[in-house]
Amino acid sequence: MSNIRLFFLDSLSVNMNGKLDKSQSHYLTKVMRINENEVFSLFNNNGEWVAKILRISKSIVEFKVIKKLRQKEKIKELWLAFSPIKSNYQNFMIQKATELGVTKFIPIIFERTIVRKINKERFKKIVIEASEQSNRINVPLIEPTQNLDNLLKNSMDLIFTDLNSTNTKLDKSKFTNKPVCIIIGPEGDFSEAERAKILSFRGVQPFKINENILRSETAVISAISIVNYAIN
Repeated sequence: MSNIRLFFLDSLSVNMNGKLDKSQSHYLTKVMRINENEVFSLFNNNGEWVAKILRISKSIVEFKVIKKLRQKEKIKELWLAFSPIKSNYQNFMIQKATELGVTKFIPIIFERTIVRKINKERFKKIVIEASEQSNRINVPLIEPTQNLDNLLKNSMDLIFTDLNSTNTKLDKSKFTNKPVCIIIGPEGDFSEAERAKILSFRGVQPFKINENILRSETAVISAISIVNYAIN
């Protein structure tokens, strides 16, 4: 069976017929060059299905769902609260964070944040493509840009990547059934007021990723990898 995977926003079920949009149809027929009667897979947050191409009409792929491959996944909620950065570095960061299992992205405007706008359509495109590539079923959510106070209203296990911390390990016993949220600061680091707010959050675990000062995208990849090891 083909390993081509496409995210399909609408509901899916066995024996249903449907159509791909223009972009996905072009990808299947012109880039991957698959033809009528060949199969591929479609997925969304409810599972993954095998689909067969019935016909290609006016450059649009019409398909039929043949069978279900995988059920909806039960996963640990892993959030990333981050300061927006320049687009090229941010695109890379989003892609790798998706591959590593982040379930929700929360852009935060800190006092020292430089980039203050997010291209949400580009953001969504990256997380969908990364989910397709990495064999994920659940596509991460993207929260609206918000401030630190709003983030701290959530019930969560907060992992604070703090350059000033002397702690270099996470305590596995402190994780609960709540979502785990990693908070990564801006390029100019957290302000003292922000640090105080974060450190006063009930259940926060501050830790230093590395003795070196890391770029934001490197810090994200490192922190997610460390947290994944701790919670799995």
